Amino acid sequence: MPPFRVTDHCDGTRFYNPPAIVPQDWHPRRLRALAIWKWQRNRPPSDWPAWIDNPTPTGDPYQPPAPGAVQVTFIGHSTFLLRIMRADGSVVTVLTDPIFSQRCSPVQWAGPKRVRAPGRALADLPPIDVILVSHCHYDHMDLPSLRALGRRGDDPLVVVPLGNARHLRRTGLRRVVELDWWEGVELPGVRIAATPARHATARTPFDRNRSLWAGFMVQVHGAGGRAQRVFFAGDTAHGRHWGMIRDRLGAPDLALLPIGAYNPRDLMAGVHVTPEEACTGFLELGARRGIGMHFGTFRLTDEPMDEPVQRLARVAAAAGWPADRFTTLEHGACRDIICDAPGAG
Repeated sequence: MPPFRVTDHCDGTRFYNPPAIVPQDWHPRRLRALAIWKWQRNRPPSDWPAWIDNPTPTGDPYQPPAPGAVQVTFIGHSTFLLRIMRADGSVVTVLTDPIFSQRCSPVQWAGPKRVRAPGRALADLPPIDVILVSHCHYDHMDLPSLRALGRRGDDPLVVVPLGNARHLRRTGLRRVVELDWWEGVELPGVRIAATPARHATARTPFDRNRSLWAGFMVQVHGAGGRAQRVFFAGDTAHGRHWGMIRDRLGAPDLALLPIGAYNPRDLMAGVHVTPEEACTGFLELGARRGIGMHFGTFRLTDEPMDEPVQRLARVAAAAGWPADRFTTLEHGACRDIICDAPGAG
């Protein structure tokens, strides 16, 4: 028996992006690997600063969210602290793709180094109920951070895509659930579903696509019987999955979407969206509000540090959107997002 069930995105041992989302990459893997090697050898000099001081954090993540709001704290890269009130008045606290380390790398003496501190220190966060890890790349699955979370004593539920639990065996996190796309797990008043994404995985040269990648839809049953939906995209390229998610799970009230790490485009188009593609995905999801992520912390690709935020703002302005419809937060900012505007369409 193969380790995984054979599906439209798994042959039993490896995962792939199915034609239902996007046609398979046309170029042979060896040619892509050669192109990446040449790019890494000839990358232009970085115009990123060596270090940036974060602004003074605003908001208090220990305070409960306002009624009907999703409280969002942007820690940096793809790490958010989300707090949502359930119907009984209790609050569920969710942490996404936590990375607090200096580098997103197998070692802490080499590899991409952060240019700013986490917007909030791990020790300053309230107790965590759920940790979402979208895939195994080092800038999303940071084992030192996960081990630190395991030592906190919160005993959170950790939700990962198929094939990723093995990486967490020595983190001290006891409750780990693996999900395939469209599968879900429930807590009191909360349902979390794994959703398709267009990406890839590897932690070594020998385990490419041996584990799945995913986004997550978090649905919380709030006061008055209203369900609030927050979509966390993880890492993804553009594809037909946005509309599939809306059709199967409903339009999210809030979508957390990547906007950075997209150049050189010929190498990154199959794994990362541009800000313009993120806006298209936002519309196809039918999200009420959007917040950008995956920018301004680690120099992973060649675009200037501020370009993703600037391009997102230009697209939103050209579309005539209100300034807060799809925007970004300052690192460390904690804000109640009230998603009461009509759904996009």
